[in-house]
Amino acid sequence: MRSAVPVLAVTPGEPSGIGPEILLKLNRGHPEFRLLAVADPVLLHEAAGRLGFDNSIIEWQPGMSVKAGQTACFPVKLASPAIPGRLKVENAPYVLDTIRQAVELVQAGHAAALVTGPVHKGIINEGGVPFSGHTEFLADLVDVSQPVMMLAAPGLRVVLVTTHLPLLDVPAAITAEKLEDVIRITHNSLRRQFGIRQPRLQVLGLNPHAGEGGHLGHEDAQVILPVIEQLRSQGMDIEGPVPADTAFTPPRIASCDAVVAMYHDQGLPVLKHLGFGKAVNITLGLPFVRTSVDHGTALDIAGTGQASASSLLQAALCAQATTGR
Repeated sequence: MRSAVPVLAVTPGEPSGIGPEILLKLNRGHPEFRLLAVADPVLLHEAAGRLGFDNSIIEWQPGMSVKAGQTACFPVKLASPAIPGRLKVENAPYVLDTIRQAVELVQAGHAAALVTGPVHKGIINEGGVPFSGHTEFLADLVDVSQPVMMLAAPGLRVVLVTTHLPLLDVPAAITAEKLEDVIRITHNSLRRQFGIRQPRLQVLGLNPHAGEGGHLGHEDAQVILPVIEQLRSQGMDIEGPVPADTAFTPPRIASCDAVVAMYHDQGLPVLKHLGFGKAVNITLGLPFVRTSVDHGTALDIAGTGQASASSLLQAALCAQATTGR
């Protein structure tokens, strides 16, 4: 019989960043969770020592239980000892291996969802692995062609059509097929994972003033609008294309369940302004629930004990809530 409290597989991310310590802070401050860290146990021991925690790190293997409040760890060995604040390229494969192992644990049923800590894209790429982000890496692992990145904060959800692309490449990447896939996945996920019976979506235009009738670009009228009209005719509640400069006014935010933005910096600055530290990164379209923090590795404060676990807490709460639907 499945426990009412699901096991969450948690990857701390970059070992020299704040990921290990915020994981331990979450575990200590919220013993109601059943957390299974996928990391090097030595890394967690050292981080606990710096924090003054007396955590007993239990090395977990399949077949063992994960108890609430316990610091359980599925061991994955670092290539080189981690030093807070100092990136090591030799540990880049370790970061990716923790993600792979955590996905396998979730797919095997040992955990109900995946919660990820912050990674450092630059050091992974320096290690010889092309890496644009968790979202794309996870999609490749489970052979999903169209993952969707959603960030959610209190009162606002933002979905991205394109994620980590140079701005120059964005217009060509917004095709009718891609946009339709993103909207459908968002609509279905809001119903299935968030329990919203009839999701209301606001789709942003790509260009200023949503193209200004073709005077400021043709993508809005030629690509975005036809997709919206097609999906609206099938019963979806969609507004758009809405100019991005007016889309985030309080009445408009209150009138929709999610905003579909065309590119990374079109929607996320507003969301992070409203809810930084309380926002959650959610990957839609995967065969399992995955949530993450809304911040980076914070190398400048790693090892000092200053890092807040507030975003990781929200990610764990979201993962726990959505696995129960």
